[in-house]
Amino acid sequence: MKIALKSLLLTALVMSTLSFAEAQIYVRHRPMAPRVVIARPPAPSPRHVWVRNNWAPYGQSYRWQGGYWVAPPRPRAIWVPGHWALHRRGYVWMPGYWR
Repeated sequence: MKIALKSLLLTALVMSTLSFAEAQIYVRHRPMAPRVVIARPPAPSPRHVWVRNNWAPYGQSYRWQGGYWVAPPRPRAIWVPGHWALHRRGYVWMPGYWR
């Protein structure tokens, strides 16, 4: 029984890794951010955190997305901004996340 469970868990791990790798969108050159000034609206509450402008997947490329306010998922959560990462196949946008 233990071997079957380990095999099942290993298969699930491999499948999730493969689907993540296929979901990545690689570009040869990082897109330039548009030179648009967006006024930050007032925060809906003192808890909300401003997520600055970033990139979002759009088809086989990326689309510039304006900043927005978001409530943290838990107390003391910290927003880690997204960034471009260089891989063998090109650049890929690594989205921000809560830590």
